[in-house]
Formats: sequence, C-alpha cells, structure tokens
Amino acid sequence: MVERSTVRIRRLSNDRIEEARFGRWLNNAKVRLVEMECTIGEQMRARVVGLHVLAIQDTSELNYQAHAGRTRGLGTVGNGRDAGLFVHPVLAVEAESGACLGLVGAQVYARHETAAKHRRALPIESKESMRWLEGAQTAKHYLDTARHVTVVADRESDIYEEWERLPEAGFDLLTRACRDRALAGGGYLYAWSDALAVAERFTLDLPERPGKRSARTATLELRYGAVAVKRPRNGTHPGAAPALALRMVDVREVDAPAGEDPVHWRLLTTHQVEDTAKALEIVLWYRRRWTIEQLFRTLKTQGLDIESSQVESADALQRLAFAALVAATHILQLLGVRDGVLVRPIDDTFSAQQVSVLIALQPRLEGRTAARKNPHPPDTLAWAAWFIARLGGWDGYPKSKPAGPITFARGYARFATMCEGVALRQKIC
Repeated sequence: MVERSTVRIRRLSNDRIEEARFGRWLNNAKVRLVEMECTIGEQMRARVVGLHVLAIQDTSELNYQAHAGRTRGLGTVGNGRDAGLFVHPVLAVEAESGACLGLVGAQVYARHETAAKHRRALPIESKESMRWLEGAQTAKHYLDTARHVTVVADRESDIYEEWERLPEAGFDLLTRACRDRALAGGGYLYAWSDALAVAERFTLDLPERPGKRSARTATLELRYGAVAVKRPRNGTHPGAAPALALRMVDVREVDAPAGEDPVHWRLLTTHQVEDTAKALEIVLWYRRRWTIEQLFRTLKTQGLDIESSQVESADALQRLAFAALVAATHILQLLGVRDGVLVRPIDDTFSAQQVSVLIALQPRLEGRTAARKNPHPPDTLAWAAWFIARLGGWDGYPKSKPAGPITFARGYARFATMCEGVALRQKIC
C-alpha cells in the first residue's frame, strides 16, 4: 500500500492470482483485528523505550455510500444516512520533536444502532464513547516501556470516567474541555477560567484550515490554574469519586481578524502545571494533535483513498482499513524524521536493496550547491526521507516549505516503481 499509494486490490496486485489471494485474506474470518493490533503494539514497545510519548487518539468516518448497494454489513456514519465505518486510531508521537513513532492500535467498527433515548443516563460501558477509554488503555498496555505517556485527544474525550480511572504515575491525560462542568467549590468551569489572570502573551503561527480559518500569526493570552470538577449527575457510576483535581490551561486569541472566529482552547490535564513554562509545554503537546489529522488526510482522498475501495464485505473493509492505517502511518514516519530532529535507523522502513537504490539516485537528486545536498547521515531514516521528498516534488532547498504527507506518498510510490525496475533488470541480466 505504501509503495503503490493505493488500497485498491487490483492496483496492489501483479496479476489475477495475487488479486485473488488478497481477496481471500481480507475475507478470512481468522484474520482478526485484535491480533493485527497486538502485532503492531508489540513492535512499538522496543521503539518507545525511555521516551516521552504522546498517544494521540481521534475518530474519523469512512463513507462508502457510493458502494452501499453492493457492500454488506455497513453501518451509518455521522449524518445518520450514509453507509460506512468508523476508525479510531491511537498514534504514538515523540513529545519533544513531534516525530511520528508509529501506530499503537486502532478500533474499526460499524455503527448499527441509533443513540439511545436516555443515553446520558447509561453507564460508559454501554456507550460508543467507551472507545476513548479503550484507546487510552491500549496506549497504557503497549507503551509501557516509555518513560512517560500522555494521552492527547480533542473534546469528545472529555469524559469523567476517563479522568478518574486512567491516570497513574507516568501516565497522564490532556484533553480539550467539552462541557462547562460544575466545580466542587461552587460555580462552573468556564466562568472560573475566564477569571484567571493572564500569565503570558505570545504569538503563534496558525496554519490554514480550509473552510474554518485562514493562515495567520495569532496573538494569544495564556491562563492556567488548578481546579476540582464535580462528578456529573447522570451516567457516572455512583461509586466514582465525588470530585477530581485537574489542571486547566486556557489559551485564547485576542484581536482576531474580522470575520474569523478567535482561537480558544480550554485544555484539561492531569499533569502538574506549576509555572508558565509548563503551561506553554502543555499547549505545544496539544498542538501535536494535528499529526492525527495528517494521518486521516493520508488515509483518505489525498493519499491512499481508502473510501474508493470496492471490497464488498464490511468485515473485509475493516481489515483493509486497519492495514491502510498502518500504511498511512509509515508515510507519516518519514514526515516525522524529515528535519532530522528525531534520529531513527534507516532499517526502520527501508531494506538493504532499497538503500542501494537511494545511493544510486543520490547524484541525480542532489544539486551542485551545498544548499541542495542531503544534510542527514546516510544510516538514518531522515537521509532516506530527504530523497523520498525530492522524488515527490519537493525542491530540496532548506528555506522552502517542508514536504508534507502527500508529497511523501507520491515520492514513495515513484521510488517503489524504480525499485521494481531495478529488480527486473537484475533478473533479466
């Protein structure tokens, strides 16, 4: 999938026999998602030893309405009408550098039931939102060799049971607040955070989010403090703690451009936040959440185009989606080491034969000036990533905009074609 930048079985296959083999594998009930997750999770253990890892989780829908007439077992997606699946991956990112370390695990499922009438009164175990706790538990299980793990998520993960059950020494949570919670000392969370003193003003370059905001340099105010939130009235187990001590880091934009919604992040965390430097670090870690959005971009139309698959069974599509998440993560790993901040060995991704092809391509892809030379040591993944970016269309100049995941996907597909050509030539000769 990485080499051919697709999930379409016909394009992955060299002939009809191989196409049939792929089809049998996808439709084999003995191929279980839990075992696929176990395989990649065990691989992560050796990769994260001694690191502070951000375990970033989020949910995205895969819309197969265009193929719904011939695909069995699909559920409905977010609009309640179209047919499809949901994916909920957990992605490991190195906290200091922001480099993608790999996929920790993923839940791939179909939604066949509508929301219960009295959903808020149900225990968390009976709700679809239990996926957030399960994702965090997956991170806790497979990242146990890391120095520290921080689970990072957006507003849907602001769940009382998650705050109460999961944190422990070396394992923390960081989530954007979703609801205006009642406080143990009276009052409500949002009014309390509004009253916090401004600790710092700083600027931040915000990338464009099409349809949501334009790219700009924003001036932001930073507030932070410790707070105790009360147990919700509905749904929470009666034996749960009556209140929980959390920390809030509040970031809000001042003087936003006309017509733009100002940025405002209320970030709840179990980390100790005792000074401005730590509060700013919390903001940095939350911004790393964008990596999982890049994963979804690479998985969908701008990369592997998972929603174009014409596999006709929902079970087979679930297996295909899991494998595609692994493939998309490999592309992100090249992106993560792009700048050489995190040093990983080249054999994380490339075989000895592939390295020999890169060496042969080096004179062609490098320029004559020092500015166009590959700046990374040749035994590192960053060295290989530099050439893959060049093959994807990046110009190689240090001051140019860095290559993104789509550039890497195109570059890797082109590189794979070259490797096939080399192998064919060796066979002929």
